[in-house]
Amino acid sequence: MKYYIVAGEASGDLHGANLMKEIFKQDSDADIRFWGGDLMKEVGGALVSHYKERAFMGFVEVIMNLRKIFGFIKFCKEDIEAFNPDVIVFIDNSGFNLRIAKWAKEKGFRTNYYISPQVWASRASRVEAIKRDVDQMFVILPFEKEFYNKYDYSVEFVGHPLIDGIADRPQVDERVFRKEHNLGDKEIIALLPGSRKQEITKMLSTMLLMVDKFPEYQFVIAGAPSQPESFYKDFISNKNVKFINNKTYDLLSVSHAALVTSGTATLETALFKVPQVVCYKGSWLSYQIAKRIITLKYISLVNLIMDKEVVTELIQNDFNKQKLEQELQSILTGQKREELFADYFDLENKLGGKGASSKTAQLIIEGLKN
Repeated sequence: MKYYIVAGEASGDLHGANLMKEIFKQDSDADIRFWGGDLMKEVGGALVSHYKERAFMGFVEVIMNLRKIFGFIKFCKEDIEAFNPDVIVFIDNSGFNLRIAKWAKEKGFRTNYYISPQVWASRASRVEAIKRDVDQMFVILPFEKEFYNKYDYSVEFVGHPLIDGIADRPQVDERVFRKEHNLGDKEIIALLPGSRKQEITKMLSTMLLMVDKFPEYQFVIAGAPSQPESFYKDFISNKNVKFINNKTYDLLSVSHAALVTSGTATLETALFKVPQVVCYKGSWLSYQIAKRIITLKYISLVNLIMDKEVVTELIQNDFNKQKLEQELQSILTGQKREELFADYFDLENKLGGKGASSKTAQLIIEGLKN
């Protein structure tokens, strides 16, 4: 069978790679063509476009790059028609993928979606378009199935693929890791400022203000695979800051606490059982627009899944030196830290256990037989 997969961003590349591995296992004749990144490329198939070429963040940035975006959409449609796949699998990245899905359904292609657009966060009216354009939807958050049921749309809850990714990775020898990266003996506070240049620029400078406030800890920046090391060097002026590129999971496995930009990283940090403070700051205009269309009580996946404030969220003006210092102090020792560990275990149980990628591949392949 021929599979066309469209993923964007580092997280989509990760989940796409794991899905591709399972498709190749379960379909020995699989021919896969995809939009994704380096991880998907390592699995096999043919890479059409790297997500780094399409990394635009926020309403303002998207508007400024509309011409490029429409060019990518046009090219994607042409490439799909030329490949003529048996199924198109969309992974997250709703702004791009829902446009392609509408066109693809009209053209008669079979459409599957893995990792739902966050219609439960804003513009729930998009559910009607999803019902029209997506033949099968595979969701990874437990509350999403109930959400879609309200709209008379049956979806499959497959569990969260991060559980597999974390459980199946080799265990890190902390002594070797510290020696390799010259980290010394201090407890580590990981800094996860995001994956896009715009968000790293807004987040990292404030995060680094904590270095002098907590000299007894070693601060380590987790570099995103989408950015070169040279980009981060402009932010580092303190000798107590280390930089480790493209080894976020290894870093989290040995960290005492973390400051994390809102997104998938908040859930990854929780699954590694690392106490965290969630941070987010966007451009003024993007934030004003977001406030008016996003209907959620929380921005972190941890709190959304648990339906309560498990981790502290410092958003926009609350993301400042004073509040960040206060919240970081609260998770380094004491009751708040112990409460986080208990909540993290409950969170993992809610996510449905291992096997998300395998289940999704099986359902996609079975759907092609019907």
